[in-house]
Amino acid sequence: MKIPFSPPYIDDDIKREVLDTLESGWITSGPKVLALEKLVAEHTGLTHVACCNSATSGLMLLLHWYGVTRGDEVIIPAYTYAATALVVMHLGATPVMVDSGDDFNIDIAKVRDKITSKTKAIIPVDIAGWPCDYHALFDLINTPEVMAKFTPVTENQKKLGRILVLSDAAHSLGAMYANKPIGVWGDFSVFSFHAVKNVTTAEGGAMCINLPQSDFNHSEVYRTLKLWSLNGQTKDALAKTNGAGWRYDIVYPGFKMNMPDICAAIGLAQLRKYPTLMLPDRKRVAEAYVKGLANYSWAILPPIKDAERESSYHVFALRIKGITETQRDVMIERITEAGVSVNVHFQPLPILTVFREKGYQIEDYPVAFSCYATEISLPIYPQLDQDKIDYIIDAVVRAYESL
Repeated sequence: MKIPFSPPYIDDDIKREVLDTLESGWITSGPKVLALEKLVAEHTGLTHVACCNSATSGLMLLLHWYGVTRGDEVIIPAYTYAATALVVMHLGATPVMVDSGDDFNIDIAKVRDKITSKTKAIIPVDIAGWPCDYHALFDLINTPEVMAKFTPVTENQKKLGRILVLSDAAHSLGAMYANKPIGVWGDFSVFSFHAVKNVTTAEGGAMCINLPQSDFNHSEVYRTLKLWSLNGQTKDALAKTNGAGWRYDIVYPGFKMNMPDICAAIGLAQLRKYPTLMLPDRKRVAEAYVKGLANYSWAILPPIKDAERESSYHVFALRIKGITETQRDVMIERITEAGVSVNVHFQPLPILTVFREKGYQIEDYPVAFSCYATEISLPIYPQLDQDKIDYIIDAVVRAYESL
């Protein structure tokens, strides 16, 4: 049996939505993007969501909106994908890394010691779709000690008056925290619609606006993000086509980060059935793994639900108790030989050359390394039936027993 790791979910509804876009003659940013923004807003309970061409672009644009620049610091987890750090570096700021907790997410207790007068933002990451402890994070940044360190420079920093919480929710569309959906916990939250995500647009992202409404006009923030994501151009192609006139202006040195309609069409069709079909199916697969692996003492199962949180079931991050990184790699080889494609999420940033050469050392992040060295990501997607799940579990068990 051959089982891929994360094939896209493509059905007839998605094909029809894409075909409708092609036949409309409008494939760049237009009505499908606007419809997708509205649907994401409905799913999260927000009023304004702005789509862009990737979650990476969204994170960088929002940090730029907040005025993060050279000399500033942004706190991030050491255990995340490289994009979380690269967006900080692209703006000339310094990523300040923090070790993980046992749930893979940033250890809030260790964040306090990393906050300085240069700290402008914190980017918590919901690893594998498991929400961070947002209550603890906001409790921390609102303490008098931390508030006193905050040194605002830009108008937006002065209005917010504290460290920005920019949630990297790339994995967590559909996850819940304290009975509310992810998307409403950070000042901004950014979803990813990359090809392997729960909902995909092939490439794309969505910026969810959740700033304090007493201080910020969400409509104005939305318009600014849309303007800046299209080179600072005052009229997009759709507006000009709909009679707004050909003449435009460039009023800000912006970026090219807009999402095209041909991509939004895929996400629209998927998101319509995500809460009732795709997300429940991912949960079904995760629960089947838990049931099938629970009796093995060496299997450390990932958190998927507790009294306060529920995962989006994006990655099933299985850890193997008591093995080394080398033994984990041998297990992966043997699972792969059985026809099951698995993965690792993620290599901690200090392991990677670009960060190691800047002086980050993995020895400073022992929990992150331990999580990584023993982790194997199992396939999890709606197309997996029970026979395939049983086959995957059997492949994992046999690989462990062969060590």
